[in-house]
Amino acid sequence: MVRVDERLTPSPWHKRFITWPAAGGATWLGIRLMEMLSIDSASNLGGAIARTIGPRLSVSNRARRNLRDCFPEWDEARIEEVVREMWDNLGRVAGEFPHMRHLDLSGGDPRVEVVGREHIHALRDDGEAGIFFSAHLANWELLPRMAAPNGVKLHNVYRAMNAPLADKVLRQSAGRHEDELIPKGPSGAMRLARIMRNRGHIAMLVDQKLNEGIDAPFFGRPAKTAPALAVFALKYRCPVVPARVERLGGARFRVTFWPPMELPNTGNIEADTLSLMTVVNGWIEGWIRETPGQWLWLHRRWGK
Repeated sequence: MVRVDERLTPSPWHKRFITWPAAGGATWLGIRLMEMLSIDSASNLGGAIARTIGPRLSVSNRARRNLRDCFPEWDEARIEEVVREMWDNLGRVAGEFPHMRHLDLSGGDPRVEVVGREHIHALRDDGEAGIFFSAHLANWELLPRMAAPNGVKLHNVYRAMNAPLADKVLRQSAGRHEDELIPKGPSGAMRLARIMRNRGHIAMLVDQKLNEGIDAPFFGRPAKTAPALAVFALKYRCPVVPARVERLGGARFRVTFWPPMELPNTGNIEADTLSLMTVVNGWIEGWIRETPGQWLWLHRRWGK
């Protein structure tokens, strides 16, 4: 789900009765409009609007700084090209969102190529807990939807929107059961622990900054990284499967699942946690380097 950080700090009264209801109404209207179009038209429209307006917004300067730091060899023309591609992808994600639940992800939809489906089936059949991880690449909403058609009940960790009504509209439009969506936070962490104890499966997007996280290298610099994936994986010694979505053009995608990662086991939990999250960040960095215009560079990934 797409979350836009609020740049103003209105009063609680203003938020409750004006800002949040307005955000909810705008979200509902946007989804209904995109739902009236075909997935191709909605994707194209969303991309066109976003790549026209997005690069002009001040928040794009954060993306430019991030790109300069990660790719110092690039000239400004290349950076601007990737900023436009990023906004195009983000707009397409928004346009495609209400259509995601109608895609056939059991293997019969020509829009979605799946590589490594056997690794989903392996987690389905092993009787153990399991973790899928990915990043905000291409249309990341596809990943959690791959589970049910392949026989896996997957609980997806997500960051709730600031506006409760807008968040409710998005959850309902997603067509997902409430117990499949777990918001980040202390209560979400307790639910995740219960799921893992019961040998369930979770999906995590692990490319965002966590202020309380550990410093793990990402593009050659320390980045505050959420350690939850490593904490659960090392405690339950369960499979951790890298999963990636690529946009092949328009509303066409490739979803790739890899074999489970090898988990460190030195007996030093802090060292093993850092080691595992360093490898996870390395996977994500590799994906981003291959398709930089499909990642959400707007995150404050390095605290800027």
